[in-house]
Amino acid sequence: MRAKKYLFLFTPAVLVLIADQVTKRIILNSPDLQNKEIIEGWLAFNFTKNPGMALGMDWLSTPVISVVAILATIGIVTYILFTLDKANLGYLTCMGLIVGGALGNITDRILMGLYFGYGGVLEGHVVDFIHFTKTIGDWAVFPYIFNVADIAISTSIIILLVFHKKIMPLDEDESGTQTESTSEEPDMIDEALDPEKDN
Repeated sequence: MRAKKYLFLFTPAVLVLIADQVTKRIILNSPDLQNKEIIEGWLAFNFTKNPGMALGMDWLSTPVISVVAILATIGIVTYILFTLDKANLGYLTCMGLIVGGALGNITDRILMGLYFGYGGVLEGHVVDFIHFTKTIGDWAVFPYIFNVADIAISTSIIILLVFHKKIMPLDEDESGTQTESTSEEPDMIDEALDPEKDN
């Protein structure tokens, strides 16, 4: 069973990492795609290098953000492996998407500074290019530019929030207190629900 769980965790992670890096390399090596309208009024490719965090936030320097991103990813993977035994496949798939997305952007932070010659390891900027251009009047519906890694992370987080009661690796009793599963729990629950069972 562990082998199957590893498969559901690492397969989406690897697929997201590959898709993210391939699409970024296509944009980097295709000047005609770096500023191109794909669906008029809705979607465009606008190549940009993001030195900060998600959604353009730049509270910290790029090397610090890179270190924080690496440490956070290590922490996430450690937590996933620690909870692997009680994790279901849906949860592992979502976490795989998050890990793959994080690795995609970390790869940029490690390599892009060297690739463009503006910095060393950890000084790279994340490559963003997907731009949802829909506006309502003068208001941009979603003004941020993002990438495939961001899509994977955001999609996974939304799924986890919406379906957390079904896919989060927690065993809870009726009072909402976290408990450990044991083979005797079903009998104890049956007895509690059916007091005449012992008569």
